[in-house]
Amino acid sequence: MQIEKLRGEGLDAFFEGILTLETLEECYAFFDDVCTVNEIQSMSQRFQVAKMLAEGKTYSVIEVETGASTATISRVKRSLNYGNDMYQVVFDRMKEEN
Repeated sequence: MQIEKLRGEGLDAFFEGILTLETLEECYAFFDDVCTVNEIQSMSQRFQVAKMLAEGKTYSVIEVETGASTATISRVKRSLNYGNDMYQVVFDRMKEEN
């Protein structure tokens, strides 16, 4: 499992810190401090790609609407199909909250 390669005390502490964030503004401020603008934009783009793939959108539509390359779309699709199913967990929880 890919996740085991990531595990460690430092990353545990980082994720525990993220879990303490309570508002959208706190998330903006924290990630602005921790990441570059390009890193944040890349994560956001992958999230949008995953959402659109889950909705059944085609690569061409996703490319136009997100600006993502077909390589990025393919990587995200592989995560959706063979990953830890966490995109779907997040999407389901977001639906519940709305």
